[in-house]
Amino acid sequence: MNEQDAALRITHRHIEIFRAVMTAGSVTGAAQLLYTSQPTVSRELARMEQLLGYALFERVQGRLRANARALLLWDEVQRSWQGLERVVDRAVELGRPHAAHISVLCLPALSHALLPGALARLQASQGEVAVSVTTQEAPLLQEWMAAQRFDLGLSELADAPPGTRSQPLPAMDEVAVLPVNHPLASKAVLTEQDFEDQPFISLARDDPYRSQIDAVFAAANVRRQLSLETASAVAVCAMVQHGLGLAIVNPLTARACAGPQLVVRALTFSIPFQVHMLLPLHRPGNVGTSALVQALEQEAQTLAYRGG
Repeated sequence: MNEQDAALRITHRHIEIFRAVMTAGSVTGAAQLLYTSQPTVSRELARMEQLLGYALFERVQGRLRANARALLLWDEVQRSWQGLERVVDRAVELGRPHAAHISVLCLPALSHALLPGALARLQASQGEVAVSVTTQEAPLLQEWMAAQRFDLGLSELADAPPGTRSQPLPAMDEVAVLPVNHPLASKAVLTEQDFEDQPFISLARDDPYRSQIDAVFAAANVRRQLSLETASAVAVCAMVQHGLGLAIVNPLTARACAGPQLVVRALTFSIPFQVHMLLPLHRPGNVGTSALVQALEQEAQTLAYRGG
């Protein structure tokens, strides 16, 4: 039999038998390791030697003693087996959420208002999970998600970019934010008329929530003093904290910015606010992503129940 034929006939079972004999030091011990019979081990070991065309062991007084070729083969088997064990360990590890590395892309406001609470829930239920968070505004956020660059995206836009699917989180209502010493801060709920002639800090003109807010006041025939506007809800809250006016923003940012200089109040009218999770369709699956999705749903549900 030539070398190629022998290589084709030698199976993983033969190597497993050889490894067990070398590990245990005897046929009896190898049979115990493999949960098989001693004659089976002896037969398979003899068959391996026959296929190789040379002996691996010397039989001395009924015991096996590895020869030089067996020791050289043992070195190779150990290296290969360690590599296989690493593969198996890695395969098992990938099944645990804490072993995953989740990449998240989200709007800047959501990185400090919604995501931290969800990450706390995730680690409380799954243990330490590696997560990288990148912030970006639209439309780059949609472009990067379409390019399958991240495991999960958080956006205020309902439309899913190409190559993704959109999954909404529980809806909430926009809220009013006021300087803590403002006269209207004594009220628990504000009406449209409360904003009459008040300095008002607006979101940018192309912001969809700006359009809805302006429409509410136009329908109520309420005039506000409009002199400040910005694209960032966090910047809006910072201006309110400095007493520059009132504002209406999303409840997540409002809640995150609330403190000694800023109070949050509910509104008698509803301007729904909703975050959408964007999930790539063509990116390799990440076992931790589903756990994070669940944590985000729980966090959003809790915030919606609390009124933001």
